Amino acid sequence: MAAAIVVSWPIAGKNNNCDKYIEVKWVAVGKRTKYLKIDPRVPELHKIRLVARILNRGGVVAFPTETVYGLGANALDSRAVRRIFRAKGRPADNPLIVHIASFRDVQDLVAYLPPRATLLMQRFWPGPLTLVLPRGDLIPDIVTAGLDTVGIRMPAHPVAQALIRVARLPIAAPSANISGRPSPTTGRHVLKDLRGKIDAVVDGGPATVGVESTVLDLTTPVPTILRPGGVTYEELKAVLGEVAIDPAVRGSQVAQPRAPGMKYKHYAPRGEVFVVTGELERVTAKIRALVAAWQQGGRRVAVLATRETAAAYQQDPRPDYLEVLGSRSQPATIAANLFNALRNCDRHRADIILAEAIAEEGLGLAIMNRLRKSAANRIIHA
Repeated sequence: MAAAIVVSWPIAGKNNNCDKYIEVKWVAVGKRTKYLKIDPRVPELHKIRLVARILNRGGVVAFPTETVYGLGANALDSRAVRRIFRAKGRPADNPLIVHIASFRDVQDLVAYLPPRATLLMQRFWPGPLTLVLPRGDLIPDIVTAGLDTVGIRMPAHPVAQALIRVARLPIAAPSANISGRPSPTTGRHVLKDLRGKIDAVVDGGPATVGVESTVLDLTTPVPTILRPGGVTYEELKAVLGEVAIDPAVRGSQVAQPRAPGMKYKHYAPRGEVFVVTGELERVTAKIRALVAAWQQGGRRVAVLATRETAAAYQQDPRPDYLEVLGSRSQPATIAANLFNALRNCDRHRADIILAEAIAEEGLGLAIMNRLRKSAANRIIHA
């Protein structure tokens, strides 16, 4: 049962005498996880300071970014970072991304900065773009999984920016979920997965992008997308001229992941996910046939549809649960809703989840990457 804890934070008055206090209410959930709501637009400084203190003491904190919620620790403290891996059950060969709040911070974390990195930083930071750069000596092996590169990004979310600035340290942060599960886009998603396993959850409302950052490797002859995300291939190509896409993005296997999300089954709910691809009318017909077949076998079936096709699933055979992600003409809406939809399928106890494929253009590339990963590349061609 949750219990409220009131913490008094001193405010320095004249001559630095602490004669005033601000009271902040934490909610304790689980064994030791504290839960704190914060204004996502103008974060309250006294709350940020409390969370920063946890990080400075080697703690692990979930916090909002514009992409998904991150699980952060001091990136320069191996012991603190190890707690991230333990809490998530994350494989040790899966590298983390380091989050910063200032362009100056990059110089301390890399061996050198390629000229095109500066160009991309000026264009896309703060924002959902991670740059893979030559690793500097300050970064511990555990952060990079022993690689000679490190992924760095500057998040745009005001809470993330404020936390990094006040803590005065780079924050290593993967998504704040159990490894392999759908990424969290709300503070409540984090609590569902990690209550009792981390020190605190800072709830700054829903994430707006809804899928993780794009990871771009700048240590290759041609800049290469290792993971598609909120900054699209088309946007990067417009700046750089030439951009490659790693085969793992579309389902090829890799031996050693160079970025998060490359090797393992990711973003998966408890039910089995299948992605149905093809001409749209054939896709809806195939999904309706599969719904009937699996239901006859006693399975509960969920369908992830789009606004253009929703009506097709509102007549028999109807799925046990239908989630409309958004319009195909607005992939940003689909991206923002995707992980929450996968978690809703769990809430409705779906054994089978049938997802419509969408065009792999713009944000569609990131959406299809996440669907393939959640389905472990189970693709059905209509």
